[in-house]
Amino acid sequence: MTNTIAFQNSWHDELPGFYTALSPTPLKGARLLCHSQQLAQDLGLSDSLFDASSSGLWSGETLLPGMQPLAQVYSGHQFGAWAGQLGDGRGLLLGEQLLADGRKMDWHLKGAGLTPYSRMGDGRAVLRSTIREFLASEAMHALGIPTTRALTIVTSDTPVHRETIEQGAMLVRVAPSHLRFGHFEHYYYRREPEKVRQLADYAIAHHWPHLQNEADGYALWFTDVVKRTAGLIAHWQAVGFAHGVMNTDNMSLLGLTMDYGPYGFLDDYQQDFICNHSDYQGRYAFDNQPAVGLWNLQRLAQTLSMLITADRLNEILGEYQPLLMQAFGQRMRAKLGLFTARKDDNAILSELFALMSKERSDYTRTFRMLSETEQGSAGTPLGDEFIDRAAFNQWFAHYRQRLQDEQIEDAERQQSMKEVNPSLVLRNWLAQRAIAGAEQGDTGELESLYQALCQPFADRDDDYSQRPPDWGKTLEVSCSS
Repeated sequence: MTNTIAFQNSWHDELPGFYTALSPTPLKGARLLCHSQQLAQDLGLSDSLFDASSSGLWSGETLLPGMQPLAQVYSGHQFGAWAGQLGDGRGLLLGEQLLADGRKMDWHLKGAGLTPYSRMGDGRAVLRSTIREFLASEAMHALGIPTTRALTIVTSDTPVHRETIEQGAMLVRVAPSHLRFGHFEHYYYRREPEKVRQLADYAIAHHWPHLQNEADGYALWFTDVVKRTAGLIAHWQAVGFAHGVMNTDNMSLLGLTMDYGPYGFLDDYQQDFICNHSDYQGRYAFDNQPAVGLWNLQRLAQTLSMLITADRLNEILGEYQPLLMQAFGQRMRAKLGLFTARKDDNAILSELFALMSKERSDYTRTFRMLSETEQGSAGTPLGDEFIDRAAFNQWFAHYRQRLQDEQIEDAERQQSMKEVNPSLVLRNWLAQRAIAGAEQGDTGELESLYQALCQPFADRDDDYSQRPPDWGKTLEVSCSS
């Protein structure tokens, strides 16, 4: 571990005109609330960087040598409508940490103050939203889902006006890149095709260098973007995660989950679950996410029409649905404990989903309890979760027969299933309980929940793995979250 951190600034140096350089606006009375020990270790950071005297680093008051902060400009489609210029309205890219293995990681400070892209905003973040992003980022990483990461949360005495007056806060987000679909849309709609090409060349040089000398490099690059996006959304659907705001400016070119706002994990199984209270028409409902992913890719493809022929773009887009279904099928077979593929597997899954939908079964608990199945026994604690026991028993008999056909020992299957069926996900009520404590100065629940989320596949018997209380199912989360 070291206090010496090397920073590069390729975005600043190679893409002049694609950003505005400016420094953060520090918070008053800033203090470090918590940090991700796991991410700090991954980045090779010394523990001394997170002591009580280090708050200035995480609150924008102090810049490390080599940092050149800037606000990126981009545009995007929001809720299906062209929104025009957006950009980093409350965040700054501080620099790109060069790791010992040669990888680079962006450090991005959220809540850093006004920028030229703040529009009607105040450039600030509140403690509530930073805690939600911190917990979600690290929870998703522990689940194996591609995501931006969260390193630190700083709270302060700076008042921020939302529906009420809240505590101003900052979060340091870490990612291999903050490239978004919206970056390309910005220059396409400004009719600056050479800047679209410049962005594509930058992306390939830094993140797909093996394609630089390929004759069909742009097409191969876009093919991989499509594959990454399909794989990401398949993973969301398998774990029961709803993003809530899949605008094109929130879509990562690298296929990372980014911009955590009104997200939600399924409690009761509802295919049309809407986690965003601001999503009045349900555009970003849980079951719409695969289709929205394709729609967003189509918007990106449009910006690349000068680099790739229309026929080739359509051919590549045509690969999205098969890629997504293949990835989703593999993940759901693993969740069911099936080691081989058979045509009737989809019927087993569809019948289970129909039972779960009818009875509003808890998504995470159902699959975790299914992991305890003994193929030789018709009894299972999961049956007690269903009111229509006869319907469940009929399905379970079909499922057990399918398991027996594979001739895999129970212990091996159960272990395999527990490695993909978490006992714990970040339910909104758990996040809210941690937020409520932190807003009163008690970070005990925040720290406890963070530590638990880092081990989502461990067996648990506490309330983290239980159904939410009634109040926990009625929480409303909006874009301001």
